[in-house]
Amino acid sequence: MIGTAPFVQTVTGPVAPEELGVTMPHEHVFLLNPSFVEPQEASERFRAHEPVSESNIEWVRQYWTSNVDNLQLYDEEVAIEEVRWYYRAGGDAIVDPTTRWIARDPRALFRVSRATGVKIVTGTGFYVAETHPADMDRRSDADLAAEMIHELTTGIDDTGVKAGFIGEMGCYWPMRDAERKALRAAAIASLETGAAVMVHPGRDPAAPAEIIDVLTTAGMDTSRIIIAHIDRTVLEPKEVLDLAETGVYLEYDIFGQEISMFPTVGVMTDAGLVPRRPAGLSMPNDAERLDRVDLLVEHGFAERVLMSMDICTKHRLHRYGGHGYDYIVEHIVPWMRRRGTPQEVLDTILRANPQRVFSMTGAGGR
Repeated sequence: MIGTAPFVQTVTGPVAPEELGVTMPHEHVFLLNPSFVEPQEASERFRAHEPVSESNIEWVRQYWTSNVDNLQLYDEEVAIEEVRWYYRAGGDAIVDPTTRWIARDPRALFRVSRATGVKIVTGTGFYVAETHPADMDRRSDADLAAEMIHELTTGIDDTGVKAGFIGEMGCYWPMRDAERKALRAAAIASLETGAAVMVHPGRDPAAPAEIIDVLTTAGMDTSRIIIAHIDRTVLEPKEVLDLAETGVYLEYDIFGQEISMFPTVGVMTDAGLVPRRPAGLSMPNDAERLDRVDLLVEHGFAERVLMSMDICTKHRLHRYGGHGYDYIVEHIVPWMRRRGTPQEVLDTILRANPQRVFSMTGAGGR
């Protein structure tokens, strides 16, 4: 696979795009989730430091950002077990957007892929500012871009594993200067390699437009941009359609989070908790997510829709009573068929769109 033939860079090597098959474009296999918020009530603080178990799982489901153990996906045996559930259900590939400073593990992803038969694509880049390296302020756009280009074309450290896309690049609302710089660097790396850029937007409906402006001002085409977490960011139908008009990929990636109340997510500072989600906003359920997907399909945007679950905690794994990586294949796809979604639309969203957006050309796949 050489020259300019399109390829998708997996952790075990490049494959032709059509080999991806059914793909979940946003799932964490290994992760240190940085969203922890200590409960403020003394009577509940002990829950924050208990292992996830049958005795506390209901509390953890509702307040999943406030349990330390829940936010750590480290166990390779559990990862293999969970990814096998997905493979048995008919899943073919997973895109893991975990970056270096939140416990990305290329070697372990390689082993999981080999053990399960599921193709895995890992990312490169920089998550939100609190997870950036200590020397971030001293590094230039070009320097950050060079690191990403190296991981895409040569490999990650000495692992022999190459990244296959850029992301998830993390942003708060309003965006911080370091995050803006990282986005500009991501655009440079994308233009050099052809890799797509996936961005975690801040929790405000205006956040995606700001992200798109930074990336396109730096020269990117919107067809290489994925805006993640649309289902908790842009809720109004007109705003969803306006965003689709820009040409970016809209990723509905929190399927399976069937809780109306989104728990507090923030950063603790000397001044107290700084919320990352405005008060009063609620979490849509899967029926509402499917309504938005239907809206996009009806208006001719099926080729810009991605669907996933963003599993980033223990409580959503089968081992802990959750739905697992197979949830969309096992439950949402049959539901979409009952709602009248044509097979060609399902194939577009689950197969063709990930194959297209995660394809690259050039030396990285040699």
